[in-house]
Amino acid sequence: MRARPGPAKTSDTQKPGAGGFACRSFSRVVLALALRTLAREWRSGELGVLLLALTVAVAALTGVGFLVSRISAAVSMQASEVLAADIRLGSPQPIGDQYFEEAARRGLRTARNTALLSVVFNGDESQLTNVHAVTEGYPLRGKLLVADEPFAKGVPAKGIPTPGEVWPDSKLLAAVGGRLGSQLAIGAASFRVGRVLISRPDQGGTFADLAPSLIMNAADLPATRLIQPGSRVSYGALFAGERNRIEVFKAWLYAHKKRAERLRDITEASPQIKNAVDRAGRFLSLASLVSVLLCAIAVAMSARRYVLRHLDSVALLKTLGATRAFTLSVSVLQLLALAMLAAMAGSAIGFLAQEWLLRTIRGLLATADLPGASLVPVAIGFMTAIAVLAGFALPPLLQLSRVPAVRVLRRDVGPPPPLVLLAFGPAVAVVVFLIYWVVLDWKLFLGFTAGLAGFMVLLTLAGALLVHLAGRLRGRVGVAWRYGVANLSRRRAESLVQIVAFGTGIMVLLLLGIIRDDLSSDWRRSLPANLPNYFFINIPPAERDGFLGFLSSRGARTTRILPMIRGRLASINGRSIDELRAGGEGADNFVTREQNLTWTAELGADNRIVAGRWWTPAEFGRPLVSLATEFQESLGVYVGDRLAFDIAGETFEVRVASIRKVKWDSFQPNFFIVFAPGVLEDTAGTYMTSAYFKPADARALAQLARRFPSVSIFDIDDLLAQVRSVLNKAALAVQSVFVFTLFAGLTVLLAAAQSSRDERRYESAMLRTLGASRSTVLQGVLAEFTTLGLLSGLLGAVGASIAAYFMTTRVLELHYSFDLRVWVVGLAGGALFVAASGWLATRSVVNQPPLTTLRAA
Repeated sequence: MRARPGPAKTSDTQKPGAGGFACRSFSRVVLALALRTLAREWRSGELGVLLLALTVAVAALTGVGFLVSRISAAVSMQASEVLAADIRLGSPQPIGDQYFEEAARRGLRTARNTALLSVVFNGDESQLTNVHAVTEGYPLRGKLLVADEPFAKGVPAKGIPTPGEVWPDSKLLAAVGGRLGSQLAIGAASFRVGRVLISRPDQGGTFADLAPSLIMNAADLPATRLIQPGSRVSYGALFAGERNRIEVFKAWLYAHKKRAERLRDITEASPQIKNAVDRAGRFLSLASLVSVLLCAIAVAMSARRYVLRHLDSVALLKTLGATRAFTLSVSVLQLLALAMLAAMAGSAIGFLAQEWLLRTIRGLLATADLPGASLVPVAIGFMTAIAVLAGFALPPLLQLSRVPAVRVLRRDVGPPPPLVLLAFGPAVAVVVFLIYWVVLDWKLFLGFTAGLAGFMVLLTLAGALLVHLAGRLRGRVGVAWRYGVANLSRRRAESLVQIVAFGTGIMVLLLLGIIRDDLSSDWRRSLPANLPNYFFINIPPAERDGFLGFLSSRGARTTRILPMIRGRLASINGRSIDELRAGGEGADNFVTREQNLTWTAELGADNRIVAGRWWTPAEFGRPLVSLATEFQESLGVYVGDRLAFDIAGETFEVRVASIRKVKWDSFQPNFFIVFAPGVLEDTAGTYMTSAYFKPADARALAQLARRFPSVSIFDIDDLLAQVRSVLNKAALAVQSVFVFTLFAGLTVLLAAAQSSRDERRYESAMLRTLGASRSTVLQGVLAEFTTLGLLSGLLGAVGASIAAYFMTTRVLELHYSFDLRVWVVGLAGGALFVAASGWLATRSVVNQPPLTTLRAA
């Protein structure tokens, strides 16, 4: 009789590390089984939907990452045109060579721009002019536009004026009666007019440079002898180069620049471009997040079906001696393999998608030399795949590992129900993590998370109610509809899950569509075709009516006209400015520089009170002031605080009555500081206005300049063209991300239809065995999915309308308008897409012979 083998005895001859060898053997067995079963299940189509959902999630996030990084670079390059550089250092004192030497060492391009006011003469005619002496390479971003006559259409200039030559702008040349070839006297030197300056890229960012301008070669500046002790000169250093190098150099400049030197980048150059980029960035982040969350729902559904189909195989493995750790290890390795495949495939798809899109819109971009794609989105794709699987697929697999071996004998025995924390905790944690990771904004994070959680709860309750009501109607409809509605009631829990999934998918797709349309509408409203394209500054009070009459006679449409005076902040709540100059960079700018002040009785439509209240007619004449949010936040003042201003040597002390949110991209006259009427009327000042002014020919503007020589004409057509181009790029990026979200929603539909595939195969076989025709069964399936689509579309439309209102008005600060088409698209689109996906997913089930299904059962 053979002795029964006992426990292994420890021997002195046993090799050290035998335990490690056994561990490695166990790992190899698990890995081999995991890969072998993964290949078999892939060939059978088991993991198709799961891999598809993961791939779409990774493609959406990496595609958006590639697209946003490269389009943001293009937008930043174009936005840099309003500075004529990527960053600009300004100073009232000559700028040291150490900045330029450091920039050259870092491989950056540089240029200088020295600006000062001087009187320019053409014979007996003269005009106060802003003279710009520039070096070779100016502008580093954007183009100089020149022409052969004033106010004509400009063409890009080649280089800068040669020594001995100047390029006066249209207003200056018209005011002094000059033309090409004229000799203009500037200081102690005389220069020939070579071209007429139509526009320069850095003239449109602010109103600091409104006088007629002239460009000359910096080499000619000493000959003019304009710079003398006490002269008021503005020195500018311009820098441009690769984005990463610019960011590092910018940090170096902040650390080494002098206190009187001011550093500017595109965020300060143009609030219109900054607002466009911020809004587009918020929407793109939200759209990519929604795509990932939709795919996470599809992953959860696919994992649930995978678990149901593998209960028997896991139970069989346990009868052969497999432990719970063994089966769980096999499942985890399969998940990791899927994550790797999905991350690689999704990253490749995302890269190809953004590359194709960028090639398609290459002609719209400001530069053809875009920076290469970063590898950061690829890493994000890998992390996303693992996070989604860990949160939505791992909990069902943990339940699968707990299947008892007795299920081999009793098919009704399944794994014990999981703990609520184990079933839902990982998914909730991953969702919260992904939301914050993508958004990186606490306000948007809390709002989106709370809204999503509330919507899911309401959707579940509403779905349960609709399923109950639909079940009560099944006796009043035809055979096919009765069968379809009966399926909803019979599989109540599963129907509820599908309604929640479909409703969530439809809701977010509708929500993104509404927000996309609201963004586009808001951008179109802010930049209509008849937007004011000229600003007129320094209008004398005595010439105000005559000036407005001249514009009206030429067909110009003027906006509001506001008075304007200059003043400097003297104290805050009794504390002098010298005590407050230890504030930040922004505060220091507002404290030290002179401010443009105005007064008005009416609040403009592009201004919104966020704190305090606007003054009433009874309060006219009281010392009250209203501040823009930028001024208020920079200085840390609030409603009720006392401010003192020095205006022409006279001190005015006022109380802050309100804080305003100004829509700067309206291109209407707006001010940081607005006084109540009756306070500043006795001070000397001028007026300003903006107008849409398209004269019949360029000579009309020349006549305007000659008749009103003291008025500064500011042409912002080029700035408007820059902003419109930036907004077009942002809208195109938004629409491209919408495609990713649409594919993610369709993946949810496919996963939901596939989740009940096995049960429907058995039902179809039984019905056809009992005499039902194939068309009747198919019609019943279509009726079921159509009903699901209608119910989900109804809930999705309600949720999208409510969410869109809060998102547009509270987060994106846009105008919301109710659109009935959302409900039509929600109901019709939900019924159509859900029915189509259900038909595609179950068509093979209905076509399968009943005998084959019953034998397999």
